[in-house]
Amino acid sequence: MKRIVILISGRGSNMEALLRAERAGELPGAQIVAVLANTPEAKGLSIAAAAGIATQVVDHRAYSERSAFDAALLAAVQAHAPDLVVLAGFMRILPETFVQCFAGRLLNIHPSLLPAFPGLHTHRRALEEGVRIHGCTVHFVTPALDRGPIVIQAAVPVQDDDDEDRLAARVLAEEHRIYPLAVRWFVEGHVLADGNVALRAKKPSQTREAHPAALIVPTP
Repeated sequence: MKRIVILISGRGSNMEALLRAERAGELPGAQIVAVLANTPEAKGLSIAAAAGIATQVVDHRAYSERSAFDAALLAAVQAHAPDLVVLAGFMRILPETFVQCFAGRLLNIHPSLLPAFPGLHTHRRALEEGVRIHGCTVHFVTPALDRGPIVIQAAVPVQDDDDEDRLAARVLAEEHRIYPLAVRWFVEGHVLADGNVALRAKKPSQTREAHPAALIVPTP
């Protein structure tokens, strides 16, 4: 059974999507063992606790030095012996020591079609640039921000009357769809990081639709 630890900072909607997938039997061979947040105000903590998941706060504001927070977070995550660490709206940049400790076992979801629009305010920037296709990306985390090997992407069209909220809502729905799928691929050993590329194992029993890597999945 693969042990999964999820890191959040806020509402944790992608965390909820993973919890729903686990309850629905869509993450066979995996168990979400803990949800950690860097702030006690993170709404996702109560949702995880209600689902019977262990929760913990490592409050970054309680540490006078960033290095002390980084060390405390790493120790808290390591205590759960995870096979996979999943970032679900975790709004702190992880230090290289943390990333290297979980190299190849650390996933993030980003609200753009990387490498376009790394960082913050992705929907606003997409609208300002006038792109016609936007979306989200699940990728392995590396020391370079939002530059890790891409596992899967989902695209949504940008409508003429879109504002940030409308566009964000459609992208978020796709995040909830592809993140559990990416986690399942990892747990089943179908995808791994190799340098700057996410490789997938080719098995005859897997269909192309159920088992793509670095695939743009259109909105149903």
